[in-house]
Amino acid sequence: MAVWDKKVPWGFLLMLTGAVGVGVNYPAPVCAVTGSTVTLLCTFTPLRSVGQDGREVSTEIIRVVWCRNHLICQGSTPSVFDSSSGNNNPRYKYLGDKKGNCTLQITDVQKEDEATFRFRIEADDSRGHFTGQPGVSVTVSDVQMQIKSSRGDGELRRGETVTLYCTALCTFHQLEVTWYRDGHALSESGPALQLGPLTAGDSGKYTCGLKTSSSSLSLPYSLQVEEGSNSGSVDPLLIVRLVLFTLCSVLIVIVASVIIRRTGLQESSSRELIDATVQPPDSDEGL
Repeated sequence: MAVWDKKVPWGFLLMLTGAVGVGVNYPAPVCAVTGSTVTLLCTFTPLRSVGQDGREVSTEIIRVVWCRNHLICQGSTPSVFDSSSGNNNPRYKYLGDKKGNCTLQITDVQKEDEATFRFRIEADDSRGHFTGQPGVSVTVSDVQMQIKSSRGDGELRRGETVTLYCTALCTFHQLEVTWYRDGHALSESGPALQLGPLTAGDSGKYTCGLKTSSSSLSLPYSLQVEEGSNSGSVDPLLIVRLVLFTLCSVLIVIVASVIIRRTGLQESSSRELIDATVQPPDSDEGL
């Protein structure tokens, strides 16, 4: 904000900015990454009518303006967007209207965008003119991106899935990044890179950075996919259990066979002994 702005009496500001009851709702201070896109969500309440000749006459908004680092945004003040101008900077896109939405989008954020932005409306009656205070503060940071994984640093196996996130310490909106694996650009452009089902070909060193800023390239993130997969691997403990179960089953069968065989032999021996002790009747006793 210019030094002279701080010395402007607030009573004078109210006269310039419009009647009491109108206003602008700005977002909280925004931190943007150089080269990214940031959207300043904004709404406003205009003066709906003014008194004229003893009656209320509706007002119509005829001009909306966004300016940077200026307290009033009035007259010929340099602006980043002016609805009455056909020569606006294409980096600044007005997504609002003249009814209540004053959202401004800044693409390819530059260091010069580190400023306080204010919104002004002008009506067909000068009493409906006003500039919203205090504005929204934008901080621009030229930081290095970093990669975070949805799986942490755990081991990855073939057939599993993982998501890599390209993030920054600063908040950002509609981030367009370029992903690289071993220095080769990938087709994905969003802040989240989904990989899976994983194969050995997904192994490598991943980096990401803003498309519009080569200095934002992240440090390499190493991803290693093991050759074995969860579905194709055999649990050694399971093999041991199967072997032990098989041996126990065989042993039970053998023991049962031996017991049955011995029981049969004992019964056979008992029958022979009984038959040997029983004598047949003497045929001469009846005579």
